[in-house]
Order: sequence, then C-alpha cells, then structure tokens
Amino acid sequence: MGMAQAKRHRSSFERKLRQTAVRMESRGIWQSLRSAAVSACICGLVFLCLSQTAVPPVPGQERGLSRLEETLFSACGKLLFPASCFPGQDEKASDMDAMLAGMIRGGVPWYSMISGPGIDKPPESDPAYRRYLENQKAAGEYRELVDKLSASSVLGGNSGSLPGDGGESTESENLTASGTPILAELGTTAGEFLLKRSELPVAGKTYLLEQLEDYDYVMKNFYTVHPTAAAGRDMINAETFLSKDFALEQDSSKPQILIYHSHSQEEFADYHRGNREATIVGVGEYLTELLRKKGYQVIHDTSVYDLREGTLDRSKAYTYALEGIESILKENPSIQVVLDLHRDGVAEGTHLVREINGKPTATVMFFNGTSQTPDGPISYLENPNREDNLAFSFQLKLCAEAFYPGYTRNIYLKGLRYNLHVRPRSALIEVGAQTNTYEEALNAMEPLAELLDTVLGKRQMGQQ
Repeated sequence: MGMAQAKRHRSSFERKLRQTAVRMESRGIWQSLRSAAVSACICGLVFLCLSQTAVPPVPGQERGLSRLEETLFSACGKLLFPASCFPGQDEKASDMDAMLAGMIRGGVPWYSMISGPGIDKPPESDPAYRRYLENQKAAGEYRELVDKLSASSVLGGNSGSLPGDGGESTESENLTASGTPILAELGTTAGEFLLKRSELPVAGKTYLLEQLEDYDYVMKNFYTVHPTAAAGRDMINAETFLSKDFALEQDSSKPQILIYHSHSQEEFADYHRGNREATIVGVGEYLTELLRKKGYQVIHDTSVYDLREGTLDRSKAYTYALEGIESILKENPSIQVVLDLHRDGVAEGTHLVREINGKPTATVMFFNGTSQTPDGPISYLENPNREDNLAFSFQLKLCAEAFYPGYTRNIYLKGLRYNLHVRPRSALIEVGAQTNTYEEALNAMEPLAELLDTVLGKRQMGQQ
C-alpha cells in the first residue's frame, strides 16, 4: 500500500513538472517572438531614417513623415513597455508617443548619428516655394485691382469686360460718381506723358506706376527672356525706363532716322518671281515713306549684308552690317534713331496676325540684346547704351498696349548685342514671320509709324 501511494505521488510530481516545462517553453517562444517584433520595428526605424536623410524633403510632406516616425516609435514602446499603455491615457497619447520616441531614440544611437544635431528642429521652408506664395499673393492683389477697374478703359476693360475683348467704353466710365478720374484715386498712369503726346484713342490697356514697380509683374507682362540672356532687377526697371525722354528736335533738314536690314533676304509667304518686293526691304521702304510724311528725315539703307558671292550667309551678317551703318553714321552724325528691321521665323503652322484698323496686320516684336549672359557681362560686346535701348523698346511696347492691343508680342531679350550700341535710340524690330503675307507686313508699318511718332515726337510744354 505504501509503495502504491508513493508511485502515485511520484507520477503526479512528474506530470506537474512536465506541465511547468511546457509552460516555460511556451513563454520562451512568446518572448522570442516579441523580441523579434521589437527588432523588426527598430530595423524599420533605421531604414526610415536612412531613406529620409537620403531623399531631399518635399514641401508639404515633412509633417507626414514625422507622424509616421512617431507612430512606429509608439508601437515599439508598447512592445517594450506594455505597462505604460493603459486605459484613461488616450487624451495624452501624443505626449506619451513623444516620450516613448525619446526613450527609443536614446536607445538607438544610430538614429542620432545619422540625423545630426538638428533632428528636433522644424525643417526650413523652400525659398523658391516662399517666392511662389508671395507671387501668388501679388497676383491676387493685381486681380482685385483689375476687377475694380474693369468697368473703365483704364486697364483696358470696357463696359464691365476684361482687356482686349473689343467692347466699347464711354467717357463717363472713366469717372467716379463725383466726376473725379478713377486713376487719380487709385494711382498714376504709367507713361502718361506719352499717351497725351499722341492723338490716338486709348483702345487697349494702360498700367499704373504702382504696378510697374513690381519686377515680376513687368517681366511677365512685357518680356520673354532667352536662356542666353541675363535680365535681373538691376537691368529691368520700368520707372527708370519711363523717366527717359526720346523726343527729337523737329529739324527735318538733316537726317534723323536710319532704317537698315541685317538680314535683307528675309521673304514673306507670297514672295515669288513676279513679286520680288515681298521682302523685309520692301517693308522698310514703306515705313520710310510713312515717317517722311510725318516730317522726319529718314535714310533707308538697302545694302545686302547677308549674301556673299550669291550665297546666303548670315554667319557674319551683323559684322558686315555694323561696318555699313558705322560708315553711314559717320557721314550723317545728325542721325539719332537706328532701326534694324527683320522678319521673324516661326513654325509653319503659326500665323502672327491681328486685325488693326480693320486690316489684317502682322504682329511685331521688339528685340533687345543684353550683352550679358547669366554668367556675367560679355566684355567684348560692351554696350554703353543698353539702358536707353531697353527704355526705348519699353516705351514703344507700353504705347502699343494702349493704342493697338494685340499688335505687339512680348519684348524678346537675348544675350548678345546685335549692333544696338550705335545709338541710344536703337531698336531691332521683328515684323511678322515667313508665314505672313507681304500685305500683312506692310499693314504693320502703319501702327509702327504712329508708335515711333509718339515716342520720338516733340514733347509739349508743361508735360513731364
């Protein structure tokens, strides 16, 4: 009996021992799994840190990445410190996450070494993105200004319409209820002395000086810049451009204006054997006639600078042209205006034409060389008259916007000099393109003659 009882006690003890061993083995497996999970989370954090430091931050994504980090840190914390996660702490979850994140950061030195000392500092915003937001804000302010003036002809709006829609304005729309001009309340008209100098009606768009003080606004509305050109704030200043007076002394007894063509062989769409006049030289001849009728003494140089031994060669056309015009200027020092008339080249499907004064008219483009690239000035192409050249084309463009909306393209800036240095009142003018007809190009000379007369005309007494 005693032996049987002893065997039962022994069997019971062995059974309990086996159960304890099984429980301990199960607990060991669980601990191993939990350790593996913690290791996986830490490895994930390290990978996240490495990828975040390797890829530049994108505006708008910084907060998302930070939140992901804190979430992973919190998950690790819950595995490592389950006692810290209990009911009643939900409202402080973010603080707890931050605390646990700090504890885990301290335990993973790789993270601090990779991220550097500024890990907890908020990222600085992208300067380019800041400028974008500033420009958007400025654009909104100008939009509000246009809306205020949309019922007048001040900014080109007519009868509540926007600039250039062809509406008709009345004199009363330019006045407030008290009879005060709208401009007097909102600002000063840019180039007002030029607009008063002409007898042409303002059918298009005028600007306020306050608008043109904004460099970005001027560049957007007046210029197209080729990648070879530099056109910084130190170069483009509308206030400076409008302070210059290009009026000529009305003495037609001596030559005042020279018109020439660096590329005399530029033809128009309807050029053929029976219509050999359909070149830029024929267009220049018509402009010469129009200016002479207005009382100017004009020399039209029809020399060929882009043809050598019967072959078209424009590689040195500007060099040959410079020799020719310097000779003419030496013989006629009274010449104050030098115009190089060109025809542009565009894609065959492009047709640069607008209806001006009821006629199909080729659009024109004023062209300036800056003698400077983004890398700096071109020393061998120095132009002491660059500021005056830029001001001259700017005033012509400003008047065109007011009197002939849609007639001019943006002023084109390119990096070289293009012989514009010979006189302060020098301009290179592109008339239409190879897809325009000769008639459209001729029609373009009529508004061009009016614009030149406005900018070059004698300033009346008392005007500024």
